[in-house]
Amino acid sequence: MELGVVVQAAGMFAVTNIDDILILALFFGQGAGHRGAGARVVLGQYLGFAAILVASVIGALGAGLLPRSTIPYLGLLPLLLGIRAAWRAWRERHCAGADDPEAQGPAATRGGPATLTVAAVTLANGGDNIGVYVPVLATAGLDGLVVYGVVFLVLVAVWCAVGRFLATRPPIARALSRWGHLLLPLVLIGIGLLILIEGHAFGV
Repeated sequence: MELGVVVQAAGMFAVTNIDDILILALFFGQGAGHRGAGARVVLGQYLGFAAILVASVIGALGAGLLPRSTIPYLGLLPLLLGIRAAWRAWRERHCAGADDPEAQGPAATRGGPATLTVAAVTLANGGDNIGVYVPVLATAGLDGLVVYGVVFLVLVAVWCAVGRFLATRPPIARALSRWGHLLLPLVLIGIGLLILIEGHAFGV
């Protein structure tokens, strides 16, 4: 592997995914104490980023899987997930007892965030990454595509490790335990609105 390409790939990943660390910390915090929750977060992160990477590679090869005009609308995914999470948190606080499995929702019955939820948030939050990756990968050549892919997938693991580390620090863990159920919906809604607004979706 050419060192310059590796450094460029690492830098591009870090710049385009810095906000994912907070989201991962929130997901890990949400799943704290639940068996298998951490594995679901990691799997979901890999599934979501793999979809971003595949779409970017196909776009770079000229297939145009995701037209640029559709990318801003990926913001609807975290927006809707955030609204659902906010509704669930409000209902659990005000309307439901601890023995009501319907009120507790999937996160409570399964012990933390679901894999597909993490994947959907990762994909939506990384939708704008595709616009950055496509032109770079289009000029990287076949060897460059392989290097970028390997570096990106390795750094996904690093990002997961950092997110888990932050979620398990006592002060951060206490804050996430106390406020995570409120903070996560706000972060998701904020990300969704930001993607929609920056992409001028719906003429905004």
